[in-house]
Amino acid sequence: MALRKRGKVWWVDFTAPSGERVRCSAQTEDRSQAQEFHDRLKADAWRVAKLGEKPRRTWDEAALKWLDETSHKATHREDAAKLAWLQPHLSLCPLDSLTREQIAAIASIKAREASPATANRYLALIRAILRRARDEWEWVSETPKINLYKEPERRVRWLTHEQAERLLQELQPHQRHMVLFALATGLRQSNVVKLAWSQVDMARGIAWIHPDQAKAGRAIHVPLNSVALDVLRLQIGAHPERVFAYRGKPINQANTYSWRRALARAGIEDFRWHDLRHTWASWHAQSGTPLYVLQDLGAWKSETMVRRYAHLAPGDYARHAEAVAAPLGGATARGAPPAAADGGTIPSPPAGPALGGAS
Repeated sequence: MALRKRGKVWWVDFTAPSGERVRCSAQTEDRSQAQEFHDRLKADAWRVAKLGEKPRRTWDEAALKWLDETSHKATHREDAAKLAWLQPHLSLCPLDSLTREQIAAIASIKAREASPATANRYLALIRAILRRARDEWEWVSETPKINLYKEPERRVRWLTHEQAERLLQELQPHQRHMVLFALATGLRQSNVVKLAWSQVDMARGIAWIHPDQAKAGRAIHVPLNSVALDVLRLQIGAHPERVFAYRGKPINQANTYSWRRALARAGIEDFRWHDLRHTWASWHAQSGTPLYVLQDLGAWKSETMVRRYAHLAPGDYARHAEAVAAPLGGATARGAPPAAADGGTIPSPPAGPALGGAS
């Protein structure tokens, strides 16, 4: 039978000339619309088998293939949720008929529903799937250009040492230990909470995060400083497998009601657990840790991510700025234009109104 009804929805079911069985939902309760969809699929299958044409692939096929090929990704569940939201907008759309305007209209809906930044995550997923369909699967020869919304620079929220001390005093012991470890290592919440003893070598002073546990998908080597080692020693015996436990059971969540109440008591607002990582990086930058070292310590893929903390190292930059001051100091003291590098003189700036005077 070419059409079958499951509940209220019609399904297509036929055998293509190649012998392949085609069975899928027509996603309609109208029989005539289902018949039209069936006839189009059957005609496409005939052209593929008899004329050697490429099959015309739909968004649904691409989305399913993407989920199958990326099941190992840390963001697999997030991708599945995004695709579920996109399904009503793109279902049954042939990939070669998708336009920039159609995709922009879908992004506009998500931007109004959530935010432009959230819409960009959906646009990035659509773009990644279409590029793979073009470059790897060879389902289409070209894809529409997808423009993302402009986003403001991400905030860098960090604590001063005094604020951190106030927070630590308000936390329960098991929470205090996790926060101290995060501030000492810069690890993300999931990597702290799920850290196992099998990932720690206290004798060598290192820990490691496996690739499947890391956001970037690469193993992370974590040097343990004295504070981190002290915290680990306090956890010995709490649990046989996991480092951080409470009353004999592994801790699975750090962003709890108790954590938020401690923040409130410490007088700290607009602060997330992930901002402990920003705090760790900011303290490094303020202490003069070179940015390339900080990038390795934090396991960031891009230098751009690390440069967010560059402005927090004014002392280090001031030292470099001073490098050109020596040849200028003597000349300005004498009131003469300073010497240029080629032996000439640097021209004086044009005269202007005196500071504080009338213009």
